[in-house]
Amino acid sequence: MPSHPAIIRAFISADGLLLSADLPLLALQREAGGDLGAPVAVPQLAAIARLCVRLGITVSRPIIAATQHGDIDMWVRARPDSDGVTLSIIDWHERPVAALPADIARREADIAALADGWNWQIDVQLRFQMVLAGNDGHGALPPDPPVPGSRFSSYFQLQPDDDGDMAMLRAFAQRRAFRDQTAALVSDPARTFRLSGFPMFDLAGQLTGYRGTAFALEQMVAGPMVQEAAIALYPGEFGKRLDRSLRQPLGRIIANADTISAQLEGPLRPDYADYATDIAAAGRHLMALVDDLADLQAIDRPDFSVIAEEIDLADLGRRAAGLLAVKALDRNIRISAPDPDATMPAIGEFRRVLQILVNLVGNAVRYSPEGSEVRIVTECDHGQARIMVIDQGQGVAVADRERIFEKFERLGRDDSGGSGLGLYISRRLARAMDGDIRIGGAPGEGARFILTLPADD
Repeated sequence: MPSHPAIIRAFISADGLLLSADLPLLALQREAGGDLGAPVAVPQLAAIARLCVRLGITVSRPIIAATQHGDIDMWVRARPDSDGVTLSIIDWHERPVAALPADIARREADIAALADGWNWQIDVQLRFQMVLAGNDGHGALPPDPPVPGSRFSSYFQLQPDDDGDMAMLRAFAQRRAFRDQTAALVSDPARTFRLSGFPMFDLAGQLTGYRGTAFALEQMVAGPMVQEAAIALYPGEFGKRLDRSLRQPLGRIIANADTISAQLEGPLRPDYADYATDIAAAGRHLMALVDDLADLQAIDRPDFSVIAEEIDLADLGRRAAGLLAVKALDRNIRISAPDPDATMPAIGEFRRVLQILVNLVGNAVRYSPEGSEVRIVTECDHGQARIMVIDQGQGVAVADRERIFEKFERLGRDDSGGSGLGLYISRRLARAMDGDIRIGGAPGEGARFILTLPADD
Protein backbone atom coordinates (compact mmCIF):
# COMPACT_ATOMS: atom_id res chain seq x y z
CA MET A 1 0.00 0.00 0.00
CA PRO A 2 1.54 3.38 -0.96
CA SER A 3 2.41 5.81 1.85
CA HIS A 4 0.52 9.08 2.02
CA PRO A 5 1.08 12.31 3.94
CA ALA A 6 -0.56 12.53 7.37
CA ILE A 7 -2.88 15.23 6.05
CA ILE A 8 -4.05 15.35 2.43
CA ARG A 9 -5.16 18.81 1.34
CA ALA A 10 -7.26 20.22 -1.50
CA PHE A 11 -8.99 23.44 -2.43
CA ILE A 12 -12.44 23.60 -4.04
CA SER A 13 -13.91 26.77 -5.52
CA ALA A 14 -17.28 28.08 -4.39
CA ASP A 15 -18.87 26.68 -7.57
CA GLY A 16 -17.50 23.16 -6.95
CA LEU A 17 -14.31 23.05 -9.07
CA LEU A 18 -11.25 21.20 -7.78
CA LEU A 19 -8.50 23.83 -8.08
CA SER A 20 -5.67 22.08 -6.23
CA ALA A 21 -5.16 18.68 -4.59
CA ASP A 22 -2.40 16.50 -3.17
CA LEU A 23 -1.51 13.48 -5.29
CA PRO A 24 -3.69 10.80 -3.58
CA LEU A 25 -6.81 12.92 -3.89
CA LEU A 26 -5.95 14.01 -7.41
CA ALA A 27 -5.58 10.34 -8.41
CA LEU A 28 -9.01 9.61 -6.90
CA GLN A 29 -10.49 12.58 -8.78
CA ARG A 30 -9.05 11.33 -12.07
CA GLU A 31 -10.23 7.76 -11.47
CA ALA A 32 -13.74 9.15 -10.95
CA GLY A 33 -13.56 10.88 -14.35
CA GLY A 34 -12.51 14.40 -13.32
CA ASP A 35 -9.31 16.44 -13.18
CA LEU A 36 -7.97 19.72 -11.86
CA GLY A 37 -10.17 22.61 -12.86
CA ALA A 38 -13.18 20.30 -13.29
CA PRO A 39 -16.12 19.71 -10.90
CA VAL A 40 -15.36 17.43 -7.96
CA ALA A 41 -16.13 13.93 -9.24
CA VAL A 42 -16.32 12.17 -5.86
CA PRO A 43 -19.97 12.67 -4.76
CA GLN A 44 -19.29 12.57 -1.01
CA LEU A 45 -16.57 15.25 -1.22
CA ALA A 46 -18.74 17.41 -3.44
CA ALA A 47 -21.63 17.13 -0.96
CA ILE A 48 -19.43 18.16 1.99
CA ALA A 49 -18.10 21.15 0.03
CA ARG A 50 -21.63 22.28 -0.90
CA LEU A 51 -22.77 21.97 2.72
CA CYS A 52 -19.76 23.97 3.92
CA VAL A 53 -20.48 26.77 1.42
CA ARG A 54 -24.19 26.84 2.22
CA LEU A 55 -23.78 26.91 6.01
CA GLY A 56 -20.64 29.04 6.07
CA ILE A 57 -19.12 26.91 8.87
CA THR A 58 -16.47 24.21 9.17
CA VAL A 59 -17.90 20.73 8.52
CA SER A 60 -16.17 17.51 9.59
CA ARG A 61 -17.36 13.99 8.92
CA PRO A 62 -16.18 10.52 7.85
CA ILE A 63 -16.80 9.22 4.34
CA ILE A 64 -16.15 6.10 2.30
CA ALA A 65 -15.03 6.47 -1.33
CA ALA A 66 -15.12 3.53 -3.73
CA THR A 67 -12.33 2.85 -6.25
CA GLN A 68 -11.61 0.07 -8.74
CA HIS A 69 -9.30 -1.66 -6.27
CA GLY A 70 -11.16 -1.16 -2.99
CA ASP A 71 -12.64 1.36 -0.61
CA ILE A 72 -11.02 4.36 1.04
CA ASP A 73 -12.03 5.37 4.57
CA MET A 74 -11.21 8.98 5.39
CA TRP A 75 -12.10 11.78 7.76
CA VAL A 76 -12.76 15.04 5.87
CA ARG A 77 -12.67 18.54 7.34
CA ALA A 78 -14.07 21.30 5.08
CA ARG A 79 -13.34 24.90 6.09
CA PRO A 80 -14.92 27.85 4.25
CA ASP A 81 -12.56 30.44 2.76
CA SER A 82 -13.27 33.67 0.96
CA ASP A 83 -13.01 32.03 -2.47
CA GLY A 84 -14.11 28.48 -1.75
CA VAL A 85 -13.48 25.53 0.57
CA THR A 86 -10.24 24.11 1.98
CA LEU A 87 -10.32 20.33 2.50
CA SER A 88 -8.09 18.53 5.00
CA ILE A 89 -8.28 14.73 4.89
CA ILE A 90 -6.83 12.47 7.60
CA ASP A 91 -6.85 8.72 8.16
CA TRP A 92 -6.71 7.89 4.45
CA HIS A 93 -7.11 4.14 4.82
CA GLU A 94 -7.44 1.87 1.78
CA ARG A 95 -9.04 -1.54 2.08
CA PRO A 96 -9.91 -4.22 -0.51
CA VAL A 97 -13.40 -4.63 -1.91
CA ALA A 98 -15.63 -6.74 0.29
CA ALA A 99 -16.66 -9.88 -1.59
CA LEU A 100 -18.63 -12.00 0.87
CA PRO A 101 -22.32 -11.41 1.58
CA ALA A 102 -21.51 -10.86 5.26
CA ASP A 103 -19.06 -8.10 4.29
CA ILE A 104 -21.69 -6.48 2.07
CA ALA A 105 -24.11 -6.43 4.98
CA ARG A 106 -21.41 -4.89 7.16
CA ARG A 107 -20.80 -2.22 4.51
CA GLU A 108 -24.49 -1.29 4.60
CA ALA A 109 -24.31 -1.02 8.37
CA ASP A 110 -21.23 1.20 8.02
CA ILE A 111 -23.07 3.60 5.74
CA ALA A 112 -25.99 3.81 8.17
CA ALA A 113 -23.61 4.43 11.07
CA LEU A 114 -21.85 7.24 9.27
CA ALA A 115 -25.15 9.02 8.61
CA ASP A 116 -26.57 9.21 12.14
CA GLY A 117 -25.55 10.10 15.67
CA TRP A 118 -24.14 12.88 17.80
CA ASN A 119 -20.45 13.74 17.63
CA TRP A 120 -17.75 13.31 20.26
CA GLN A 121 -14.00 13.93 20.41
CA ILE A 122 -11.45 12.58 22.91
CA ASP A 123 -7.71 13.10 23.42
CA VAL A 124 -5.05 10.42 23.83
CA GLN A 125 -5.78 10.33 27.59
CA LEU A 126 -9.37 9.35 26.70
CA ARG A 127 -10.86 12.58 28.00
CA PHE A 128 -13.76 14.26 26.23
CA GLN A 129 -12.77 17.42 24.38
CA MET A 130 -16.02 18.12 22.53
CA VAL A 131 -19.60 16.91 22.16
CA LEU A 132 -21.88 18.28 19.44
CA ALA A 133 -25.26 17.46 17.97
CA GLY A 134 -25.19 15.79 14.55
CA ASN A 135 -26.42 17.32 11.29
CA ASP A 136 -29.36 14.99 10.88
CA GLY A 137 -32.62 14.35 12.57
CA HIS A 138 -31.26 11.51 14.68
CA GLY A 139 -28.19 13.46 15.87
CA ALA A 140 -29.62 15.13 18.98
CA LEU A 141 -27.48 15.07 22.11
CA PRO A 142 -28.78 12.85 24.93
CA PRO A 143 -30.35 14.63 27.91
CA ASP A 144 -27.17 13.95 29.94
CA PRO A 145 -24.26 14.40 27.47
CA PRO A 146 -20.65 13.92 28.63
CA VAL A 147 -18.90 16.97 30.04
CA PRO A 148 -15.71 18.15 28.27
CA GLY A 149 -12.75 17.22 30.44
CA SER A 150 -14.43 14.14 31.90
CA ARG A 151 -13.04 10.67 31.24
CA PHE A 152 -14.49 8.53 28.48
CA SER A 153 -14.70 5.56 30.86
CA SER A 154 -16.80 7.57 33.33
CA TYR A 155 -19.54 7.96 30.69
CA PHE A 156 -19.29 4.90 28.41
CA GLN A 157 -18.61 1.30 29.36
CA LEU A 158 -17.40 -0.67 26.34
CA GLN A 159 -18.99 -4.04 25.68
CA PRO A 160 -17.18 -6.90 23.87
CA ASP A 161 -18.62 -8.48 20.75
CA ASP A 162 -19.48 -12.16 20.37
CA ASP A 163 -15.77 -13.00 19.98
CA GLY A 164 -14.80 -11.04 23.08
CA ASP A 165 -13.19 -8.29 20.99
CA MET A 166 -13.48 -4.56 21.68
CA ALA A 167 -13.13 -2.78 18.34
CA MET A 168 -12.36 0.62 19.86
CA LEU A 169 -9.47 -0.56 22.05
CA ARG A 170 -7.95 -2.58 19.21
CA ALA A 171 -8.26 0.39 16.84
CA PHE A 172 -6.77 2.77 19.41
CA ALA A 173 -3.72 0.53 19.78
CA GLN A 174 -3.30 0.35 15.99
CA ARG A 175 -4.23 4.03 15.34
CA ARG A 176 -6.99 2.87 12.99
CA ALA A 177 -10.65 3.68 12.48
CA PHE A 178 -13.27 1.53 14.17
CA ARG A 179 -17.01 0.86 13.85
CA ASP A 180 -19.79 -1.03 15.59
CA GLN A 181 -18.38 -0.73 19.09
CA THR A 182 -21.26 -1.21 21.53
CA ALA A 183 -21.12 0.81 24.73
CA ALA A 184 -23.50 1.20 27.66
CA LEU A 185 -23.94 4.29 29.79
CA VAL A 186 -22.21 3.95 33.15
CA SER A 187 -25.13 5.82 34.75
CA ASP A 188 -27.78 3.64 33.04
CA PRO A 189 -26.50 0.31 31.62
CA ALA A 190 -29.86 -0.30 29.91
CA ARG A 191 -29.09 2.55 27.46
CA THR A 192 -26.64 1.42 24.79
CA PHE A 193 -24.95 3.18 21.89
CA ARG A 194 -23.11 2.17 18.73
CA LEU A 195 -19.80 4.03 18.49
CA SER A 196 -17.74 4.74 15.37
CA GLY A 197 -14.53 6.75 15.36
CA PHE A 198 -11.55 7.93 13.36
CA PRO A 199 -8.05 8.86 14.61
CA MET A 200 -6.77 12.44 14.47
CA PHE A 201 -3.13 13.32 13.81
CA ASP A 202 -1.03 16.46 14.07
CA LEU A 203 1.25 17.76 11.34
CA ALA A 204 4.06 15.52 12.57
CA GLY A 205 1.88 12.45 12.24
CA GLN A 206 1.40 11.97 16.00
CA LEU A 207 -1.94 10.70 17.27
CA THR A 208 -3.85 13.47 19.07
CA GLY A 209 -7.10 11.65 19.77
CA TYR A 210 -10.25 10.28 18.18
CA ARG A 211 -13.39 11.82 16.78
CA GLY A 212 -16.56 9.89 16.06
CA THR A 213 -20.30 9.42 16.44
CA ALA A 214 -22.57 7.83 19.04
CA PHE A 215 -25.88 6.42 17.83
CA ALA A 216 -28.50 5.34 20.38
CA LEU A 217 -29.41 1.74 19.60
CA GLU A 218 -32.99 2.31 20.72
CA GLN A 219 -33.20 4.85 17.87
CA MET A 220 -32.15 2.23 15.36
CA VAL A 221 -34.62 -0.35 16.70
CA ALA A 222 -37.41 1.97 17.74
CA GLY A 223 -38.57 5.54 17.59
CA PRO A 224 -39.40 7.74 20.60
CA MET A 225 -41.96 5.34 22.07
CA VAL A 226 -41.90 2.23 19.87
CA GLN A 227 -40.38 -0.06 22.46
CA GLU A 228 -42.77 0.78 25.28
CA ALA A 229 -45.73 0.61 22.88
CA ALA A 230 -44.72 -2.77 21.45
CA ILE A 231 -44.10 -4.29 24.88
CA ALA A 232 -47.35 -3.02 26.37
CA LEU A 233 -49.69 -3.44 23.43
CA TYR A 234 -48.58 -6.66 21.83
CA PRO A 235 -48.36 -9.91 23.82
CA GLY A 236 -45.33 -12.17 23.71
CA GLU A 237 -43.05 -11.87 20.75
CA PHE A 238 -45.47 -10.03 18.49
CA GLY A 239 -43.96 -6.61 19.25
CA LYS A 240 -40.50 -7.83 18.29
CA ARG A 241 -41.87 -9.41 15.13
CA LEU A 242 -43.60 -6.15 14.24
CA ASP A 243 -40.30 -4.33 14.58
CA ARG A 244 -38.46 -6.87 12.43
CA SER A 245 -41.25 -6.80 9.86
CA LEU A 246 -41.37 -3.01 9.47
CA ARG A 247 -38.46 -1.02 10.85
CA GLN A 248 -35.52 -3.21 9.95
CA PRO A 249 -36.53 -3.76 6.28
CA LEU A 250 -37.24 -0.03 5.92
CA GLY A 251 -33.80 0.72 7.34
CA ARG A 252 -32.18 -1.53 4.74
CA ILE A 253 -34.21 0.07 1.92
CA ILE A 254 -33.15 3.55 3.03
CA ALA A 255 -29.47 2.57 3.39
CA ASN A 256 -29.38 0.88 -0.02
CA ALA A 257 -31.19 3.76 -1.72
CA ASP A 258 -28.77 6.28 -0.15
CA THR A 259 -25.84 4.17 -1.39
CA ILE A 260 -27.23 4.13 -4.93
CA SER A 261 -28.08 7.84 -5.02
CA ALA A 262 -24.60 8.75 -3.70
CA GLN A 263 -23.11 6.62 -6.52
CA LEU A 264 -20.67 4.96 -4.12
CA GLU A 265 -20.25 2.02 -6.48
CA GLY A 266 -19.54 4.16 -9.54
CA PRO A 267 -21.24 6.59 -11.96
CA LEU A 268 -24.96 6.16 -12.58
CA ARG A 269 -27.47 7.65 -14.98
CA PRO A 270 -28.88 10.87 -13.42
CA ASP A 271 -32.48 9.70 -13.65
CA TYR A 272 -31.62 6.43 -11.86
CA ALA A 273 -29.87 8.39 -9.09
CA ASP A 274 -32.99 10.56 -8.77
CA TYR A 275 -35.16 7.43 -8.49
CA ALA A 276 -32.97 6.19 -5.63
CA THR A 277 -33.26 9.55 -3.87
CA ASP A 278 -37.05 9.33 -4.16
CA ILE A 279 -37.00 5.79 -2.73
CA ALA A 280 -34.92 6.91 0.26
CA ALA A 281 -37.27 9.85 0.90
CA ALA A 282 -40.32 7.58 0.73
CA GLY A 283 -38.65 5.12 3.11
CA ARG A 284 -37.99 7.87 5.66
CA HIS A 285 -41.59 8.99 5.32
CA LEU A 286 -42.82 5.47 6.06
CA MET A 287 -40.43 5.23 9.02
CA ALA A 288 -41.90 8.45 10.42
CA LEU A 289 -45.40 6.99 10.02
CA VAL A 290 -44.36 3.89 11.98
CA ASP A 291 -43.03 6.19 14.75
CA ASP A 292 -46.28 8.17 14.79
CA LEU A 293 -48.44 5.05 15.02
CA ALA A 294 -46.32 3.65 17.84
CA ASP A 295 -46.50 6.96 19.70
CA LEU A 296 -50.26 7.03 19.18
CA GLN A 297 -50.69 3.57 20.69
CA ALA A 298 -48.51 4.48 23.68
CA ILE A 299 -50.17 7.77 24.66
CA ASP A 300 -53.71 6.39 24.29
CA ARG A 301 -53.06 3.76 26.95
CA PRO A 302 -54.85 4.57 30.24
CA ASP A 303 -51.68 4.03 32.29
CA PHE A 304 -49.47 6.28 30.13
CA SER A 305 -47.41 8.67 32.27
CA VAL A 306 -44.49 11.08 31.97
CA ILE A 307 -41.59 12.09 34.19
CA ALA A 308 -41.58 15.42 36.03
CA GLU A 309 -38.15 16.99 35.49
CA GLU A 310 -36.66 20.45 35.86
CA ILE A 311 -36.18 21.69 32.29
CA ASP A 312 -35.32 24.93 30.52
CA LEU A 313 -37.75 25.76 27.71
CA ALA A 314 -35.34 28.30 26.21
CA ASP A 315 -32.60 25.66 25.99
CA LEU A 316 -35.00 23.16 24.44
CA GLY A 317 -36.06 25.80 21.92
CA ARG A 318 -32.43 26.33 20.92
CA ARG A 319 -31.95 22.55 20.59
CA ALA A 320 -35.02 22.19 18.35
CA ALA A 321 -33.80 25.10 16.20
CA GLY A 322 -30.40 23.45 15.83
CA LEU A 323 -31.88 20.11 14.80
CA LEU A 324 -33.92 21.75 12.03
CA ALA A 325 -31.39 24.39 10.91
CA VAL A 326 -30.25 22.52 7.79
CA LYS A 327 -33.84 21.72 6.75
CA ALA A 328 -34.73 25.41 7.14
CA LEU A 329 -31.70 26.56 5.14
CA ASP A 330 -32.75 24.29 2.28
CA ARG A 331 -35.89 26.48 1.99
CA ASN A 332 -34.09 29.74 2.81
CA ILE A 333 -36.00 30.04 6.09
CA ARG A 334 -34.40 31.60 9.14
CA ILE A 335 -35.11 30.16 12.60
CA SER A 336 -34.81 32.74 15.36
CA ALA A 337 -34.16 30.89 18.63
CA PRO A 338 -34.04 32.29 22.19
CA ASP A 339 -30.82 34.14 23.04
CA PRO A 340 -27.98 31.93 24.36
CA ASP A 341 -28.27 33.43 27.85
CA ALA A 342 -32.09 33.25 27.97
CA THR A 343 -33.70 30.77 30.38
CA MET A 344 -37.27 29.69 31.07
CA PRO A 345 -37.44 27.10 33.91
CA ALA A 346 -40.36 24.71 33.71
CA ILE A 347 -41.50 21.26 34.83
CA GLY A 348 -41.87 18.52 32.22
CA GLU A 349 -40.13 15.52 30.67
CA PHE A 350 -37.06 16.59 28.70
CA ARG A 351 -37.35 14.23 25.73
CA ARG A 352 -41.14 14.64 25.43
CA VAL A 353 -40.89 18.43 25.37
CA LEU A 354 -38.09 18.27 22.79
CA GLN A 355 -40.27 15.91 20.72
CA ILE A 356 -43.14 18.44 20.84
CA LEU A 357 -40.93 21.39 19.87
CA VAL A 358 -39.29 19.51 16.99
CA ASN A 359 -42.79 18.74 15.68
CA LEU A 360 -43.98 22.36 16.03
CA VAL A 361 -40.85 23.90 14.51
CA GLY A 362 -40.76 21.26 11.76
CA ASN A 363 -44.37 22.08 10.83
CA ALA A 364 -43.54 25.80 10.79
CA VAL A 365 -40.60 25.21 8.45
CA ARG A 366 -42.62 22.87 6.22
CA TYR A 367 -45.56 25.21 5.72
CA SER A 368 -43.85 28.63 5.76
CA PRO A 369 -43.06 30.48 2.53
CA GLU A 370 -39.46 30.44 1.35
CA GLY A 371 -37.39 33.36 2.57
CA SER A 372 -39.52 33.85 5.70
CA GLU A 373 -38.69 33.57 9.41
CA VAL A 374 -39.76 31.19 12.17
CA ARG A 375 -39.45 32.64 15.69
CA ILE A 376 -39.19 30.71 18.96
CA VAL A 377 -40.16 32.92 21.91
CA THR A 378 -40.47 32.18 25.63
CA GLU A 379 -42.40 33.97 28.38
CA CYS A 380 -43.77 33.37 31.88
CA ASP A 381 -47.24 34.41 33.03
CA HIS A 382 -49.17 33.56 36.22
CA GLY A 383 -47.09 30.52 37.11
CA GLN A 384 -47.09 29.14 33.56
CA ALA A 385 -44.00 28.86 31.37
CA ARG A 386 -44.70 29.32 27.68
CA ILE A 387 -42.75 28.73 24.51
CA MET A 388 -44.24 29.94 21.22
CA VAL A 389 -43.41 28.88 17.66
CA ILE A 390 -44.45 31.70 15.33
CA ASP A 391 -44.24 31.53 11.54
CA GLN A 392 -45.15 33.80 8.64
CA GLY A 393 -47.33 31.35 6.74
CA GLN A 394 -51.04 31.41 6.03
CA GLY A 395 -51.93 30.71 9.64
CA VAL A 396 -54.84 28.64 10.97
CA ALA A 397 -58.43 29.87 10.74
CA VAL A 398 -60.17 30.38 14.08
CA ALA A 399 -62.77 27.72 13.20
CA ASP A 400 -60.00 25.14 12.64
CA ARG A 401 -57.91 25.79 15.75
CA GLU A 402 -59.32 22.87 17.70
CA ARG A 403 -60.00 20.60 14.75
CA ILE A 404 -56.31 20.64 13.78
CA PHE A 405 -55.46 18.71 16.96
CA GLU A 406 -57.69 15.77 16.04
CA LYS A 407 -56.30 12.43 14.86
CA PHE A 408 -55.29 12.28 11.19
CA GLU A 409 -56.48 15.85 10.62
CA ARG A 410 -54.47 17.71 7.98
CA LEU A 411 -56.97 20.46 7.06
CA GLY A 412 -57.34 19.34 3.47
CA ARG A 413 -53.63 19.29 2.66
CA ASP A 414 -52.81 16.84 -0.09
CA ASP A 415 -49.02 16.86 0.24
CA SER A 416 -47.09 13.95 1.77
CA GLY A 417 -45.59 16.02 4.57
CA GLY A 418 -47.06 14.11 7.51
CA SER A 419 -49.59 11.66 8.92
CA GLY A 420 -51.90 14.10 10.67
CA LEU A 421 -50.88 12.63 14.05
CA GLY A 422 -48.09 14.96 15.11
CA LEU A 423 -50.24 17.69 16.68
CA TYR A 424 -52.61 15.18 18.32
CA ILE A 425 -49.63 13.39 19.90
CA SER A 426 -47.99 16.68 20.91
CA ARG A 427 -51.10 17.97 22.70
CA ARG A 428 -51.63 14.64 24.50
CA LEU A 429 -48.02 14.76 25.69
CA ALA A 430 -48.36 18.39 26.81
CA ARG A 431 -51.53 17.63 28.78
CA ALA A 432 -49.89 14.59 30.37
CA MET A 433 -47.30 17.06 31.73
CA ASP A 434 -50.05 19.32 33.16
CA GLY A 435 -49.68 21.72 30.24
CA ASP A 436 -51.37 22.32 26.91
CA ILE A 437 -50.91 23.49 23.33
CA ARG A 438 -53.14 26.10 21.79
CA ILE A 439 -53.08 28.37 18.75
CA GLY A 440 -53.00 32.14 19.15
CA GLY A 441 -52.53 35.22 17.02
CA ALA A 442 -54.82 37.07 14.68
CA PRO A 443 -56.00 35.48 11.41
CA GLY A 444 -53.71 36.24 8.48
CA GLU A 445 -50.64 36.84 10.66
CA GLY A 446 -49.16 33.36 10.42
CA ALA A 447 -49.51 30.47 12.84
CA ARG A 448 -48.63 30.90 16.54
CA PHE A 449 -48.43 27.58 18.44
CA ILE A 450 -48.11 28.06 22.19
CA LEU A 451 -46.84 25.26 24.44
CA THR A 452 -47.63 25.90 28.10
CA LEU A 453 -46.10 24.00 31.04
CA PRO A 454 -45.96 24.56 34.80
CA ALA A 455 -43.23 27.06 35.63
CA ASP A 456 -40.37 25.91 37.87
CA ASP A 457 -40.29 28.34 40.78
